[in-house]
Amino acid sequence: MYLLIVYDVDVKRVNRVHKFLKSYLHWRQNSVFEGEVSKAQFNEIKTSLKDLIDETRDSVMIYKFPSKKYVSLYVLGIEKNTIDFIL
Repeated sequence: MYLLIVYDVDVKRVNRVHKFLKSYLHWRQNSVFEGEVSKAQFNEIKTSLKDLIDETRDSVMIYKFPSKKYVSLYVLGIEKNTIDFIL
């Protein structure tokens, strides 16, 4: 599955959330990550994020798609942190 994760967390927790998500996904720009994950990884991400954030103050939105082929990207302005894969 393909995930797009957008978050707004307190400055005290933002580095931990960023570092955690970077271990699974590609950083696109401030508070935005995306990438392919397995179902098990998706469950790990959800569980770990619940432990990392304060659900009464922070916000994490996870957009889930069956695969990347269902995602269309349109960039206005500068595209940051492009995802390039070299085989």
